[in-house]
Amino acid sequence: MVGLGRRAQWYRNVLAGGAVEIAIARERFRPGYRELAPPEAAAVLAGYERRNRLLAPIVRAVLSRLAGWRYDGSPPARERLVSEHPILAFRPAS
Repeated sequence: MVGLGRRAQWYRNVLAGGAVEIAIARERFRPGYRELAPPEAAAVLAGYERRNRLLAPIVRAVLSRLAGWRYDGSPPARERLVSEHPILAFRPAS
């Protein structure tokens, strides 16, 4: 998820095709990506919240802070969130 929205520098770099490799902690990803369509992104976020029920209140608080409005985990809020903060899918480098 692009936590800082569509103006995030790393997101703009990925869109521009300038990334040779994407690294998150010890994981490496190929520069190829796809932006999830809003319904798919909302489903991914819902699945994450469902699998991590104990962390959901923390996740919602962090997402609320990033979004600048109260994210309550409802379907309409989830749809709004993923429209403002896209989710990208990357392939592992190895």
